[in-house]
Amino acid sequence: MRLRKANMRDVPDLLALVNTYASQGVMLPRTEFELAENIRDFLVAESGGRIAGCGALHFYTPSAAEIRSLAVHPDLKGTGVGRSIVEALESEAAECGLSSLFAFTYVPGFFAKLGYSQVDRGMLPQKAWKDCLRCPKFQNCDEIAVHKQLADGAPQFAAPRPALHVLPAAAIAAPLPVQKK
Repeated sequence: MRLRKANMRDVPDLLALVNTYASQGVMLPRTEFELAENIRDFLVAESGGRIAGCGALHFYTPSAAEIRSLAVHPDLKGTGVGRSIVEALESEAAECGLSSLFAFTYVPGFFAKLGYSQVDRGMLPQKAWKDCLRCPKFQNCDEIAVHKQLADGAPQFAAPRPALHVLPAAAIAAPLPVQKK
C-alpha cells in the first residue's frame, strides 16, 4: 500500500468511494465540485493500482483541523488502511503546527484505538455552522464527535454551547435587521 496526496485524476474514484458510504447514511455526500475544490485536503491509499481508501485534513483554525471523508474500500476494511490514513493525516497536522484534531464519526471505537476521546459536539461550533447546515440529519444528528490533542496544552475549542442542530430553520434564514439613519 502506498499513501500519497490526491490529485484531480482521483476525483471520480473518490466520488464513488465517499458516496457509496453516503448512500448508506454513514457519511456526508460530496459532489464532484466539492471534491475538486478541496482536493488538496485529501490523502489517498493505493493498493493494487486502485484507491484503497481516502481521508481529508480540513483546517478550521490556526490550531485545529478536522479529519473527514475517511473511507476505506469495503473489501479492505480491517486491513489497517484507515489507521494508516489517519496516522498520516496526524503527521501532516503536526507538521503544520496544529495542536488538535477532531472528527465526526459513527465508529468511535476506531478513533478511540488511535487516542481520540469523545467530546460534546457543542464544543465544535465551527464545524456545525459550516457543514451541518446542509446535512440531511441536521435536525437529528447522531454522529459522535471525537477529539485528539496533538500538542501539550488545553483543547483549542470554546466551552460547550447548546447544540446548533436544534435551531429552527427560520432562525438561520432570517434576514438581519437594517438600521436606517
